[in-house]
Amino acid sequence: MRKIVTSVVAGIGLALACGTSVRAQDKELTIFWAEWDPANYLQELVNDYTAETGVKVTVQTTPWPDFQTKAFTEFNAHGDAYDMVVGDSQWLGAGSTQGHYVDLTDFFNQHKLGDVMAPATIKYYAEYPGGSGKYWAIPLEGDAIGWSYRKDWFEDPKEKEAFKAKYGYDLAVPTTYAQLRDIAEFFHRPDQKRYGVAIYTDNSYDAMAMGVESAIFSYGGDLGDYATYKVDGITNSKEAAAGLDMYKELYKFTPPGWGKTFFVEDNQAITGGLAAMSMNFFAFFPPLVNKATNPYADATGFFANPAGPDGKRFAALGGQGISIVSYSKNKDEAMKFLEWFIKDETQKKWADLGGYTCSQAVLKSEAFQNATPYNKAFYDTMFMVKDFWATPEYAEVLDQLNQNIYPFVVGGKGTAQEALDKTAADWKATFTKYNRYK
Repeated sequence: MRKIVTSVVAGIGLALACGTSVRAQDKELTIFWAEWDPANYLQELVNDYTAETGVKVTVQTTPWPDFQTKAFTEFNAHGDAYDMVVGDSQWLGAGSTQGHYVDLTDFFNQHKLGDVMAPATIKYYAEYPGGSGKYWAIPLEGDAIGWSYRKDWFEDPKEKEAFKAKYGYDLAVPTTYAQLRDIAEFFHRPDQKRYGVAIYTDNSYDAMAMGVESAIFSYGGDLGDYATYKVDGITNSKEAAAGLDMYKELYKFTPPGWGKTFFVEDNQAITGGLAAMSMNFFAFFPPLVNKATNPYADATGFFANPAGPDGKRFAALGGQGISIVSYSKNKDEAMKFLEWFIKDETQKKWADLGGYTCSQAVLKSEAFQNATPYNKAFYDTMFMVKDFWATPEYAEVLDQLNQNIYPFVVGGKGTAQEALDKTAADWKATFTKYNRYK
């Protein structure tokens, strides 16, 4: 248990002299997040808050595989180890309905955050239930699925000539999944230890699900009606099956042994010179433009998720909002911190440090979009994102999806339609169990 420490001052006179300054210096706030670069950027950012207010803020992290378990273990114990948590968007349902998050609706409306933050970040990082006008988080780290690629391979005159001869159109950054598939096939040359594409295949949390849903959404499918919990005919629509079929098609062009991969491996596909294109969340792209971590940094480009056959173009949402934990003993102090965090100057500094601000003003600025080789693609993506279920039983629903699509994509068992039919049936049973149908 961590508590605010009230220091013992030498005497009443000294206490009166120092007043607010001393009390502020004795206060601490702990923010819990996963272990990755954005958490390091956030720690650097909040050091400014400490300098301004005297309130020490610590960003405590844990490896991604432990993040959900550790957070909810503390929540369920009603522990006060964390004052705030930067939780996944899928956690909103559980965090709000199970009493773990403080209701931030009044704060949200008072500061007109609906006009300040990008619409998708409000919809998916802050509001639950959808359309309710109830807010439980402040959008903190925007993120979504994007792509990196080898510019030097794409721009090689001999490769361009050979590609056009084979496919009948110019080799360029793909704007459709069909083009992405062709390019993946073209560069897939196992005898040269070159491969076409790297995609997410890890089925232990949300990796493969996020990759698959990007394809399903762009093919015109959806995961269900989040307002009514209807899944029949939506989760297993022919459009959704076509998107899943495309994902399995892409798996054919991945490097060998690519059956259990997430963000680390997908970055290594580029830094190791393995693949022509690689899927990843934008937050994992900084090492790809760093020559110390990517020998091909100068030859690495980026693009937003391509469109499906009907021109629909979506990407799976990543990213997180920051919530105040209801069991914190420092809720008032945490609220003051959020007031500082949403200031325009703080949001600009957050972006300058490498954080993915959700501030519309910062996102739209030329300074932001030109700051890195991937910021423009990120900006484009954040206005075409969709997310997974945020219902309180999202973990069960996510596991059921993984259990059904993994054997099809990686194991080659059954069909896409069968995998999604089973998913729809499982989800309907789960939502029935939790009395979601009125």
